[in-house]
Amino acid sequence: MRRYLATILLALALAGLGAYVLLVELPGERAKTEADVRDQRLLPFAEGEITGLTVASPAAEVSLVAGEGRAWRITAPIEAEADAREVGNLLRALVLGRVTRVVGEKGAALAPFGLDRPSVVLTVAAGDRRETVSLGDSGPLTSSLYAVRGSDGRVLLTDLAPKDFLNKGLFTFRRKEVLRFDQGKVERLRLTYPQTELVLYRATHGAKDKWSLRFPIEAPADQTEVRTFLQRLEDLKALGFVDPGPDREALARQLTKPQVKVTLHHDGPYQTVKLFQLDPASGEAFAVTTPEAPIFRVAPSAIKDLTRELFALRDKRLLGVEYEQVALLAVKTRGEQYTLVNQSGTWVLEDRPDQPLDQQQTDLFVSRVAGLPAELRVVEQAGPLAPYGLTAPTAEFTATTKEGKAQGRLVLGTKVGGLVYAMGQGLPGVYQARADLLDQIPSRSALLAKPGGATP
Repeated sequence: MRRYLATILLALALAGLGAYVLLVELPGERAKTEADVRDQRLLPFAEGEITGLTVASPAAEVSLVAGEGRAWRITAPIEAEADAREVGNLLRALVLGRVTRVVGEKGAALAPFGLDRPSVVLTVAAGDRRETVSLGDSGPLTSSLYAVRGSDGRVLLTDLAPKDFLNKGLFTFRRKEVLRFDQGKVERLRLTYPQTELVLYRATHGAKDKWSLRFPIEAPADQTEVRTFLQRLEDLKALGFVDPGPDREALARQLTKPQVKVTLHHDGPYQTVKLFQLDPASGEAFAVTTPEAPIFRVAPSAIKDLTRELFALRDKRLLGVEYEQVALLAVKTRGEQYTLVNQSGTWVLEDRPDQPLDQQQTDLFVSRVAGLPAELRVVEQAGPLAPYGLTAPTAEFTATTKEGKAQGRLVLGTKVGGLVYAMGQGLPGVYQARADLLDQIPSRSALLAKPGGATP
């Protein structure tokens, strides 16, 4: 027993040392590490806790508060909606900011770091808690600023980027969208111009929402063109503001004849915006929404972006039949002719239904014919066709729908450069379309499935 006493005592000593490290040293070291991490953070608040922000510079002071749903508002020097993205970007950069080095303790000289006259003073509120951060000159690195916290007064070198905090004034934080809406909920669109008016409706067809023209004609709309228009409208931003007061009233008296008026109808109250340009040479354009709102200064190009003629907004596909509705497609060129038949999703030749076709190639060809759009309008009402090569066409396509009605027709004439003269059931008149389709018409033999290849 005496022989093992030294071993037992050594084991007990090691166990005691381990318990000391586990119960005393490690928690203390962990607490010290956590304290060091806390010291490295510039702000003691999480972004979601922040309820107020004041950004003061020598030029201006802007105060903001977070409302319901974190909707930020400017409360001084004016009452206005805030740009949520700008506020969020600044707060995120501030919350993620770290102290990289303590340059001077409380009472140290501030002038060498530009902190005697700070570029920006940020006052951050989180409920009843407050912290002030003053920012001075840029540090030795590109993305660094000297700072002083009001809570401790030490001079700090931070990893804050100057671009995130400097030169931020009232305009920076104002909401600049002229209209705010959800594209998916817009049901009606009215475009009013000095000489004409266009009205479009959105309706649900199966699983898809489709836009249609209701005035001055009833016709399918160009879905891409309408979505692009709505995107341009959503992207309409203010370059400046004329706020309610004498200046706004004086300007409003001059804005009497809009170049463009857009009215949106959706699940809430309708919204209207009118665009004006008093003098095209001045480079100034204005947008007016409601009498209570400011008049927005906007880019003159916005007037062009939101001006559409009927041809631009209507469906420009020439065949006149949706690809999904094509049951038979008769193809006639100067070299040969054949008819493709869709039998329960499988394409076959009408006169040789037992001969397997390359389904991928055939399907692509039919979709190209059905989707060919007019690019340029030549004449609205078709007159003499010989000048366009349409009396003896280069190619002719006739589509029959699943209901058995021959509804679609597309005729291609003379090729000029990269365009070809074309007429179709979908649009009255003569147009020019891309000539690529002429080189993409497969011969009968080219449609056949290759031996050993994919078959239906």
